[in-house]
Amino acid sequence: MSATSSDKPARSPRQLRSCKSFIRSDDGATAVEFALVAAPFLALLMALFQTALVFFAGRVLDETVEQASRTIMTGQAQTSGMTQSQFATWVCSNTISLFNCNNFMINVQNYSSFASASTATPTLTFNGSGNVTNSWSYNLGNPGDIVVVQVMYQWPVVLGPLSFTLANLSNGNRLLMSSAAFKNEPY
Repeated sequence: MSATSSDKPARSPRQLRSCKSFIRSDDGATAVEFALVAAPFLALLMALFQTALVFFAGRVLDETVEQASRTIMTGQAQTSGMTQSQFATWVCSNTISLFNCNNFMINVQNYSSFASASTATPTLTFNGSGNVTNSWSYNLGNPGDIVVVQVMYQWPVVLGPLSFTLANLSNGNRLLMSSAAFKNEPY
């Protein structure tokens, strides 16, 4: 008999055993399971790392503002005639290299009493390029005045996986802010 086009070639018993063993094989199961779990796991690691870095930077900023405020509280900044840019340079020189010195925003205001002092986060305004257009005060006060020092920094945030983001500004950055309120010493 001759084979027609509709006839399938006969498979040998060895070929059938090979196909069945391939279907039942679990040799690549670990690789497939890892491929399914790897993406969410790496996304979680990235989110954890970014969150830890933002909180660490915030803590470093808090420590720096505490030290910087002492120069105002003790009258060192007033008696030396420290300008706002010199104060910003001092703040930057006392932080670790996490920060870009040009991105610090410093607001120093004095008040007659603690009740009238404002420590609220200022609302930032941006121009078309995404740069902050606010103007900041720099009034160190006199002996006995209540002073509020606010140091702000726009921390760049990488958009996280699964829509996770730490951004709290309209330009996609996170505003880190540290404040100190104190009464100037009699210097």
